[in-house]
Amino acid sequence: MPVRLSTTHVTATRTSAGELPLRSLVPRAWVPALRAQLDGPRFAALWQFVDQEYATGSVFPPRAQIFAALKHTPPSHVKVVVIGQDPYPTKGNANGLAFSVAQGMKVPASLQNIFKGLQADTGQAIPASGDLTPWTKQGVLLLNTVLTVREGQPNSHKGKGWEDVTQAILKKVNDEPGPVVFLCLGAQAKAMAESMVDTHKHTILSAPHPSPLNGKAFEKAAGQEHLFTEVNRILTDGGRTAVDWSLEAP
Repeated sequence: MPVRLSTTHVTATRTSAGELPLRSLVPRAWVPALRAQLDGPRFAALWQFVDQEYATGSVFPPRAQIFAALKHTPPSHVKVVVIGQDPYPTKGNANGLAFSVAQGMKVPASLQNIFKGLQADTGQAIPASGDLTPWTKQGVLLLNTVLTVREGQPNSHKGKGWEDVTQAILKKVNDEPGPVVFLCLGAQAKAMAESMVDTHKHTILSAPHPSPLNGKAFEKAAGQEHLFTEVNRILTDGGRTAVDWSLEAP
């Protein structure tokens, strides 16, 4: 559940639209890991920027869903981190879980490519739904390196401070006993993981970002390298349960 760090602070820092501050949306289980960022000057600048963006333009995901990935998967439950880039910049798609969309939404091209790669690896049917919540319930943290985006402008919030937050999240997961598999989709995700992850106890796997431009490359890599099967092999070899990657098939 979201945590309010203090009633006085929250009241004093409501936005002009009457919204609670973004920091109050961080799920309780993650607050200790992010406290230095929450209280630091760079975070204050990030909050100010993001609040202004929501107040003056169309920004995704909906404000209340910015930290949905953390809400769905507490630190002690994480066994896989799927690291993406930034939220879908199309209205109605982004919901705070990297690559996922709500039940009933059309499956975006990037997620279609993930499903094709999964099929090339495991042979399972391509799901009809793009709702990846079942993965999060099994300990899969669906995390973008940047947590907000302007409508129609990919990477528009890159370099504004979200990367510091993501690094703190990865550090918390890295500090867990594991093993944890960090599945990096794209060069940006891979670079961040390599700077944060202790590969003596955890594993980094990588593949091209499954964007429409890289879809075939991702599908080929996932199939030839048995990407999702390898995640489960690492988990089970380390004494953890495998992830059931199947979702509702058509």
